Amino acid sequence: MAETPIVTELTATALAEKIRTRTAQVGVVGLGYVGLPLAVEFAKAGFQVTGIDISEPKTRRVNAGDSYVGDIPSATLAPLVESGRLRATTDFAAVRDLDTINICVPTPLRKTKDPDMSFIVSSCQEIARYFHAGMLVILESTTYPGTTDEVVLPMLARPGLEVGRDFFLCFSPERVDPGNPQYQTANIPKVVGGVTPACTEMGRLFYAQALERVVPVSSTQVAEMVKLLENTFRMINIGLVNEIAMMCGRMGINVWEVIDAAATKPFGFMPFYPGPGLGGHCIPIDPFYLSWKTRQAGIEARFIELAGYINGQMPQFVADKVQNALNDLGKPVKGTRIHILGVAYKKDIDDLRESPALDVMLLLQRRGAVVSYSDPYVPRVALDGLDLQSAPEESAAAADCVVIVTDHTCFDYAALVERAPLIVDTRNALKGFRSERIVCL
Repeated sequence: MAETPIVTELTATALAEKIRTRTAQVGVVGLGYVGLPLAVEFAKAGFQVTGIDISEPKTRRVNAGDSYVGDIPSATLAPLVESGRLRATTDFAAVRDLDTINICVPTPLRKTKDPDMSFIVSSCQEIARYFHAGMLVILESTTYPGTTDEVVLPMLARPGLEVGRDFFLCFSPERVDPGNPQYQTANIPKVVGGVTPACTEMGRLFYAQALERVVPVSSTQVAEMVKLLENTFRMINIGLVNEIAMMCGRMGINVWEVIDAAATKPFGFMPFYPGPGLGGHCIPIDPFYLSWKTRQAGIEARFIELAGYINGQMPQFVADKVQNALNDLGKPVKGTRIHILGVAYKKDIDDLRESPALDVMLLLQRRGAVVSYSDPYVPRVALDGLDLQSAPEESAAAADCVVIVTDHTCFDYAALVERAPLIVDTRNALKGFRSERIVCL
């Protein structure tokens, strides 16, 4: 472990001055869809930024100015690398020279729906080897309330070092929305809460140098809870509208028309939309961090569990919808060619994490269907018992049934409606088209 530098009363003042003058050495641990955009914003703001990632291929691509994150064009990344503002490494020894570190590593769920903290723990173990006085550490990985104080702080604590005086520790929830052209890292308000008020102020000062708006809160627990509330709100409301979609399906009511009409109310209603299931790293996962934490406190998170159950049933609902649509044409699922249009978890991105398309494909495959797919963003699907190459979009018309699971903007829906014998639309992508061959969710 590195020797701890001598602490003086000027530690906070010196760090704050480095941040204000943008001479602080900034570090970002985890160069994924959260970490790389954050590193880019601070490099653009004039800081020297070091990205640390255990993936050698990722660090090699960053150092070559070759972006693998959709929201960061290589044309944006390359000049920052060439100017020396941004570099990447797999060596945590770089922490010795850093003044600030943002931890942006994955926080998945185990199969038991318990939090998997291994990435946070392993990152903090490495950081602790080179940790020194005068540092600002900010955890951004989504987690349960209490993680920063109960897990991260003890790993960084040193005899003679006082948090809020000699080093600074905060939590700031990532709010990245991949593929969103309007809201990205720079202009999404940044919530930050520290272990102490001095930590919060240091975190606020740091983010204010590169991001448009910073929202300080009173503690790390409040900041941790903010992210869980945001995604639990979405998960529960999506679960509600998915249940409404199932009800409307049974009653022969067009759920999309219902939502559009309800959305004309100027108060008291916010439209959410049904779909084939939840995808991505946040909404299907984050609420279960809250559910797990509340169980530790003896509280049952009934809304979360119920919404999770309903959302988890949607791929089955889609598979049943496809089977019923084929039955109406006198065709069985077994042996029928079913083409999936779009497999990413949301439109216009390449992210497959938790994508409901995978469940839909597996369910149809298990019922005997011959499954194929088209997705210009995902050239191959090789997981969960599937191993398929993306087919040209035009091949969809040769299938017995096309299922729109992800409504990429680039798809030619007019041509699809003209040529496909049967379409099951789970995203209302064909709104405005009229055909007896279209079956809506």
